[in-house]
Amino acid sequence: MNRKSAQGTYSESRNSHVAFPLGGIGAGMFCLEGTGAMSHFSLRNAPDITHEPLMFSAVCVKDSEGSLARVLEGPVPDWKVFSHRSDRFVGPGNGLFGKHYGLPRFKESVFDSKFPFGTVELRDPKVPVDVTITGWSPFIPLNADDSSLPAAGLEFTFTNHTDRSVELVYSFHAAHFMEEGAGNHRVIRAESGNGFVLDQPPIEHKPWAQGAFSAVVDHPHAAVDCAWFRGGWFDPLTMIWEDIESGRCQDKPPVDTGKPSPGASIFVPMELQPNERQTIRLLLSWFVPETNLTVGVPAAVRQQSGNEAADKPAFHKPWYAGRFKDVEEVADYWLRSYMRLREESVRFNDSFYGTSMPAELVEAAAANLSILKSPTVLRQTDGRFWGWEGCEDTKGSCHGTCTHVWNYAQALPHLFPELERGIRDTEFAEGQDEHGHQNFRIPLPIVPADHDFHAASDGQLGGIMKVYREWRVSGDTEWLLAIWPKVKKSLHYCMETWDPDGLGVLSEPHHNTYDIEFWGPDGMCTSIYLGALKSASLLAEAAGDQAEIYKSLYRKGRDYMDKELFNGEYYEQKIVWQGLRTPSPTSGEQAWNVNYSAEALELMKEEGPKYQYGQGCLSDGVIGAWLGEMCGLEDVLDRDNVRSHLLSIYKYNLKRDLSEHVNPQRPGFALGSEGGLLLCTWPKGGKLTLPFVYSNEVWTGIEYQVASHLLSLGCIEEGLDIVRICRDRFDGRTRNPFNEYECGHWYARAMASYGLLQGWSGIRYDACDRTMYFTKKASGDFSSFLCTSSGYGIVGIRGGEPFADVKSGNIDIEHFRLKEI
Repeated sequence: MNRKSAQGTYSESRNSHVAFPLGGIGAGMFCLEGTGAMSHFSLRNAPDITHEPLMFSAVCVKDSEGSLARVLEGPVPDWKVFSHRSDRFVGPGNGLFGKHYGLPRFKESVFDSKFPFGTVELRDPKVPVDVTITGWSPFIPLNADDSSLPAAGLEFTFTNHTDRSVELVYSFHAAHFMEEGAGNHRVIRAESGNGFVLDQPPIEHKPWAQGAFSAVVDHPHAAVDCAWFRGGWFDPLTMIWEDIESGRCQDKPPVDTGKPSPGASIFVPMELQPNERQTIRLLLSWFVPETNLTVGVPAAVRQQSGNEAADKPAFHKPWYAGRFKDVEEVADYWLRSYMRLREESVRFNDSFYGTSMPAELVEAAAANLSILKSPTVLRQTDGRFWGWEGCEDTKGSCHGTCTHVWNYAQALPHLFPELERGIRDTEFAEGQDEHGHQNFRIPLPIVPADHDFHAASDGQLGGIMKVYREWRVSGDTEWLLAIWPKVKKSLHYCMETWDPDGLGVLSEPHHNTYDIEFWGPDGMCTSIYLGALKSASLLAEAAGDQAEIYKSLYRKGRDYMDKELFNGEYYEQKIVWQGLRTPSPTSGEQAWNVNYSAEALELMKEEGPKYQYGQGCLSDGVIGAWLGEMCGLEDVLDRDNVRSHLLSIYKYNLKRDLSEHVNPQRPGFALGSEGGLLLCTWPKGGKLTLPFVYSNEVWTGIEYQVASHLLSLGCIEEGLDIVRICRDRFDGRTRNPFNEYECGHWYARAMASYGLLQGWSGIRYDACDRTMYFTKKASGDFSSFLCTSSGYGIVGIRGGEPFADVKSGNIDIEHFRLKEI
């Protein structure tokens, strides 16, 4: 049966692109594919998306009717036979040299996920046992360190469904994929458990080449082969398969002379009685303590010397390298803590999936938590979090925890609030200068950024709103008091730069997430400005500072938005480019990525600057009001007008079939008969000849922003509809359901999907006043997952009354407050 459900089950053609990330926050990853294969090995502190080393598990089954051997994987997906990778000798044009695709495998595989667990079921009519593979890595809300381990577990469960006993041998095999070509690599016995370590010792002048990969099982009868057959051509794999097929369990010590072993194996013999089930646990871990990774570090910092330079590392160093001394220490901790970490991850899993939330919302939010296990995110040895926007195949994409992209990500501030609060600290310290200008991209390693480019209006103003959120999530007023002077300076920079006349709107050109400047007031960025002003007024009052200036500007700006930008259905942009303090759009100061050719200059005379949206219905057009909902602010804009804008987006921008849609921009996110939410349409006319870049695209994360906002205003069916159409594209047949991409794979903006929880449930906990807030949207009981800074659990309405079942930690609730939508 070819099926894909909202519960995350994938089979046959819909299982061909499934790749489920396993690893720790900022620790690297590999993926468990829907077939049971392992791929995307990105363990060296950088993406390596096409890296699929020779590594697999196998089983030899013996019974009274004979024996047979199978790789513990389903059929090789068709797309891999002639994939895009074409390295010399190992690409499709050379027959996939070095792959194990030619070995017998199971006839059918079905994948199911309940994050952080991914499960592969293998079936074959010729094999008398059924096999289930469960892949997982620790994911424990409020425990960032255990969730950042460079480790993953694979559990192989064998079930004898016959009426006779069965002998079998499970085995795991890995070529030495950590070796870096210096010839000093080695295979050694693991100190913890029965297994091996693929070790690459340091190489002179290349400290980042050092690395190790550990594989152990906790089975007492395991045999470990540290000495693969050494030879050319296909000798090692040929000999490995002979061992597998014969059911041999060979224990071989590491080679100590001549050429290093090309890999290693683990063999575990078992006997299954009729209807008996046994599980083999394979514990994998890795350790790459040094990198040559640096990006965005100003020249002045790079040129420092002496004590000043000693305080600033030259390259990124991962968090786990400051916690553990080597891979053996990681592996030992992983083995000793395995059951505890599993139990705690199961507790989260049971809570997250144990609610009455619609399945499509749970699936969308859970699938994108995978981003936190991908190479998109890093952690320094001091524990600080840093992120790319996404991942290219072999390097990060767009550095610096980019403020206007990470504005949308709602998972981290609730599941790991200390990490998110650290991002705010970085933005307002290393990211901000003495004038209040923020660089929206933070260097790696984290050092003070330069300030030679525009601030991002939506990113910088959104950061002020998120300071308010972090305060209410944490209840830490001391933190607020410490950061408030920098927040105040940031806001005043924004006011003086983009609203010098004190109108309460952004009138001067302002850089934004579309990589261009908007000229004149617009609903998108001005709504974030209003959210920042409202946040600042509340923060100022808490800090004992003057708040009236922010309140006054907020009132003026909100009035302007409703009178000047709202057209009766939705908010627009009022394009203004003459008579401003800012030079002409054609000046070098403004034209970083806007090429004004002779033709473009003629067009500007008629329509104004390139890349605006004017009378368009913009899917991001009231994003400040959405951020306000997510941050716990009361209405930033008129609620009825916001609802009207959102319903206009649903009416005009949501397309169920894009076959007739013209998109000269990037078509790969949604095309043909697929559906999606367009960034902008012009239902009332006035479409510009060259509207803002990306305007014709279906953009990752924006659908979740709009859907969760609709849900929060009681437009349940409209919100659910958008989510369904979005997730239908990530069906496992064309795209990986666990990789929503845009500026690279595992794109951070997709974590807007976590906002679906709050949008649907209307539930928020405020740690400052110890109150659980409920927005009543419909009659009847319901339940949702909620994570606070001190504990998590299932909350909702039961028997008409609010309840909170705390599953981990504690949540100090003094009041339940219910309000109508």
